[in-house]
Amino acid sequence: MSGAVALSIEGEFTIYRASELHTVLKDALAAGGDLEIDLAGVSEIDSAGVQLLMAAKKTAAASQRAVRLVGHSPAVLEVFEALDLAGHFGDALLMPAAAH
Repeated sequence: MSGAVALSIEGEFTIYRASELHTVLKDALAAGGDLEIDLAGVSEIDSAGVQLLMAAKKTAAASQRAVRLVGHSPAVLEVFEALDLAGHFGDALLMPAAAH
């Protein structure tokens, strides 16, 4: 994924940081190119965090770009598996976990 914008999310990815993280994601998407989001440092994620990721994917897709999620923390894996989001994000890392 050369030419991709790399972004790491640290700490809570929740409603309490939704405004801040919306701006961060919006700025990263405005930089152009595909977006790679590292979620290894996410300690908690809720539906607001999931919605921000979905919105980022939709925004990128509208301009033929991709959003790729990498480095899933245990908190992210737990929520993504509970919500069955592997298919939505085309996430190869989550697909084997979702089969459990």
